[in-house]
Amino acid sequence: MAGTRRRPGSGHGPLAYSAIAVILVGLVLVSLRFVPGSPFRPTAASHTGTVGGRSTDTPTDRSSRPQSTPSPSPSLEPLPFQAQELDLDIKGWYAWSVLDKRTGKIIGSKNMGETNTTASMIKSWIVADYLRRADESGQTPSDAKLADATKIIRDSDNTRAEQFYNGVGRSASIKRLIKMCGLTDSKVASDGGWSRTMLSPRDTARLGLCIDDGRAAGPKWTKWLLNEMRLVRGVGDFGIRKAFPAKVQKTIAIKNGWIDRQKEQEMHINCLAIGDTWTMGVMVRYPINMGYDYGMKNCQKITEALLRDAT
Repeated sequence: MAGTRRRPGSGHGPLAYSAIAVILVGLVLVSLRFVPGSPFRPTAASHTGTVGGRSTDTPTDRSSRPQSTPSPSPSLEPLPFQAQELDLDIKGWYAWSVLDKRTGKIIGSKNMGETNTTASMIKSWIVADYLRRADESGQTPSDAKLADATKIIRDSDNTRAEQFYNGVGRSASIKRLIKMCGLTDSKVASDGGWSRTMLSPRDTARLGLCIDDGRAAGPKWTKWLLNEMRLVRGVGDFGIRKAFPAKVQKTIAIKNGWIDRQKEQEMHINCLAIGDTWTMGVMVRYPINMGYDYGMKNCQKITEALLRDAT
C-alpha cells in the first residue's frame, strides 16, 4: 500500500530553529548580568525586597547605622552656698547642712548628723501633720483652726502648739515625721514632748524638703503652709534668711526654735529655711548665760560665711 514518506531532517523545521534561537539569546542575556559595566548587571538596590512596605535589607552591622547625638543636659545653676569647713569665733557647738532640692544632694559640716533639741522649730511639722491628716480624713479645718495654725507658725504660740500636738497623737506624730521624711539621725523626745524632739541639721534640711515637696502637709495645704512660713514675724524672724538681701528674704520660708535649757544650762537655737532651690538647717548650742541673741545672730553669721558672695 502506497503511503507518504518523510524526508530526512524534516523534524528540524522553522519552529525548532526559533526555540533554539530563544534559548541562545536567553543564555547571552544571563551572561551579560555578570559582565562589569553591563547595563544588565544588577544594582545593590535590586537585591532588596519589601515585606508589607518594609525593607528587608536590614544591615547586620549596627555600627553602620546613623547614630543620633544626645542633647547635652542643661547644667544646673550653683546653689548660693559653698561647701566648706568653717572656723568661726563662736563659743559652744554649731553645725549646718544644705540640701539641693533639684538633686537631693546634701552638703554640710562634719558634725551635721549630731542632734539638738528642736524647741519651736518642730512646730512646722506639727502643723503640717495636722493639715495632711485632716485632708486624708476628708475634713476641712475650720477658720478658727487655721487661725490657730497661723499663730503657731508666724508667732510660735506654745499653747496652741501643745493643743495641735495632742491632736496628732504626740510622739506618734514624730515617728511619722521620721518615717515620712526619711530622717536618719532624729529621735522622739524621752519625755514625749515636742520641744525636746531631737533633730540634726541634716535632718532639718530633709524636713524642709519634706514640707516643700508636699509630703508633710499634703497637696492641698503645702502652698498655704509655705506662705505662712514666709510670714514668720516678731522675735522668731531671725537666722538664715537674714543673711540674704531684703528682696530675697521675702521668698524664703522659715521656722526657728529657741529655748533656754535649765537642766543642761544651755541655750539651744535652731534655724530651718526653705529657698527656691535649697533647704537649710543650722543649729547652735552654748552656755545659758550668753542669752538668746548670741545664738540668733550666729545662725545668721554661719549662713553668711557659707554664701558664695562671701567667698
